[in-house]
Amino acid sequence: MNSEEVGEGVSCSWYALRVRSRAEKLVATCARNKGFEEFLPLYRSIHRWSDRKKSVELPLFPGYVFCHLDPRHRLPILTIPGAIEFVGIGKIPAPIEDAEIAAIRTAVNSGLMVEPWEYLEAGESVRVESGPLAGIEGIFVESKKENRIVVSVTLLQRSMAVEIEREWVTPLGGDRRYAALRIPNQTALRTASNTPA
Repeated sequence: MNSEEVGEGVSCSWYALRVRSRAEKLVATCARNKGFEEFLPLYRSIHRWSDRKKSVELPLFPGYVFCHLDPRHRLPILTIPGAIEFVGIGKIPAPIEDAEIAAIRTAVNSGLMVEPWEYLEAGESVRVESGPLAGIEGIFVESKKENRIVVSVTLLQRSMAVEIEREWVTPLGGDRRYAALRIPNQTALRTASNTPA
């Protein structure tokens, strides 16, 4: 790939590599063996059969592996079996915000329950002020008796949810608390400014 394709002076950033189904772990391992920094966030899921159940690790963002690289030098990654293409505009890879990768990494390493979640584009944002996720921002969602913060990768329009304690979060730009209103096929957030603490 020539430098004109992605522009001069491009530095290393995080990019999303689209991969074949169930090839995420293989591609991530091969990328690491080639000397690239990769990130494949995983979560634990319980698979049940009639006679047993087993805990397995699955990709939080199926079909994607994150790679930190200079996009001008991406050809060795694209030669890995199972790798398809970098997500971008036309042939130009689009970088992912460092803050989004950092938030996902913090959540995955927190020891809290993490799972894929429907992508939330609009709604009230919160910041986690305490606990193992302190410092990350996302959308607060209340589901049944569980509270979660939803963290998204905007470029992929994919999200993940992490189970949290309600008292860990404060809304961005105010002291109000937020509650989620569940509607079939979507999540809408409403302000609960009069909700008792």
